[in-house]
Amino acid sequence: MKLEWKTCFKIGVTVALLFLFFNYWDKLVVVAGLALSAAKPLIVGCVIAYVVNILMSFYERYYFTKGKIKDKKWVSASKRIVCMLLAYLSVVGILFLVFSLVVPQLIECGKLLVKEIPVVLDKATVYVQNNKQLMNLLSEAGISIQKNSISDWEDILKNALTWIASGIGGVMGSVFSVISGVFSGAVTLLIGVIFSIYLLISKETLFAQVRRIFKTYCQEKAYKKISYVYHTFHDCFHRFIVGQCTEAVILGLLCMVCMWIFRFPYATMIGAFIGFTALIPVAGAYIGAAVGAFMILTVSPIKALLFLVFIVVLQQLEGNLVYPRVVGSSIGLPGIWVLSAVTIGGGVLGVGGMLLGVPIAAACYQMLRADVRKRNIA
Repeated sequence: MKLEWKTCFKIGVTVALLFLFFNYWDKLVVVAGLALSAAKPLIVGCVIAYVVNILMSFYERYYFTKGKIKDKKWVSASKRIVCMLLAYLSVVGILFLVFSLVVPQLIECGKLLVKEIPVVLDKATVYVQNNKQLMNLLSEAGISIQKNSISDWEDILKNALTWIASGIGGVMGSVFSVISGVFSGAVTLLIGVIFSIYLLISKETLFAQVRRIFKTYCQEKAYKKISYVYHTFHDCFHRFIVGQCTEAVILGLLCMVCMWIFRFPYATMIGAFIGFTALIPVAGAYIGAAVGAFMILTVSPIKALLFLVFIVVLQQLEGNLVYPRVVGSSIGLPGIWVLSAVTIGGGVLGVGGMLLGVPIAAACYQMLRADVRKRNIA
């Protein structure tokens, strides 16, 4: 077989690139990390734009679509801006509502719990001293228990806080680094929001330009494959976000209503928080349950224990009845692969990996299933 110079050139370039890739892998990782760090605000902007676009598209479908008014020029001129503003306000409003319900109550519960610690410790000490068998076991273990008053426990806590505060001077550098990190995160979020606005305003133009580039530089077969992969991922992510939000609302409402029925404290606040954390697949509701149990603990330890039992039962019912119908059927991914995607994604990227793992696994599952069917038919 006769080799052309173009083929030899391609082989030489490929070998050279592979040599550079394996020989300078560490430096390439550093360069890639710097590139990702520099592009972080843009990546955040793309994520925000994708999520907000779901709400914006929903508002656009119902923005003066009936009657003679839909043909007015001002309707078409204001449609994008008004719907985009409504979408951003909806997201901010939901976040503000959840945090305004949860954070103040969480702070108050923390203060109440710290205030009640001396009382609980004093009662525990009295109980131990009145129990001779327990005192003998502690004495054999070399532990002596002396009765302390509430003021004694308060003094102990104050001394502990003083000891902690004495070490603050050595960590002032950490404080400045935390402040710098918070400021950097705020700037990244601000740039991301601005970038997302630009993306949403001109999304049709950007899609048309990207489509034209791929059609120009890719063969027809390759272009169709790229388009198929993109639409599959887009469809899975869209249905996952909508389904997960719907499931979170249902779980939050169920939790709130059942807590009212069983007379648990903080029903509205805990229901809203569990609904918010339920956006994280599988593990989210249990994270919210831990916070809820901590808050109920300040009122009644027995009710906190009963609340945990209630959440486990509710999560099992919701996971077996609601989640498969709302989310599982929408993304077409079996439960075992949902759990696997959440576990692997969480281990790699934490909470973000839990959110990304399920739709990515669903897209790969759909493409693999379609390819297997196609090959078997052929």
